[in-house]
Amino acid sequence: MKITEIWFSGDMICCRDENGQQHMQSLLWYPRLLSATESERNDYTIGFDGIHWRNLDEDISFESFEYEDAVPSSFQSFFLRHREINVSEVAKTIGINVSLLRNYINGDKRPSQERINEILSYLHRLGKEYSECTF
Repeated sequence: MKITEIWFSGDMICCRDENGQQHMQSLLWYPRLLSATESERNDYTIGFDGIHWRNLDEDISFESFEYEDAVPSSFQSFFLRHREINVSEVAKTIGINVSLLRNYINGDKRPSQERINEILSYLHRLGKEYSECTF
């Protein structure tokens, strides 16, 4: 696939390929692009196999627009939107291998529903604790 045009819509990057087909993926996968200004986003080059933003030090391969998980699941979105949450500490606290939790978030592995429930239960407990905090 060769990309001929790109544009942004909300938190999505969209493109058109050489055959006129449109593709899109979430900018949650690319936090530098997500937080970039319009001017920074528009300062890119299209290369042989992807798009490059030199000033942002960001690259997106053409191939990535064809991935099944172009849009993160709600589980992934939570962690990608809340980068202030220390993933390593969450994993340690609930007894999950840190690399495994990162793989779940990045989409390299898929957690079972039981595992999602375990993580969600911890996050709900943490949220309850935060909401009951008084100073």
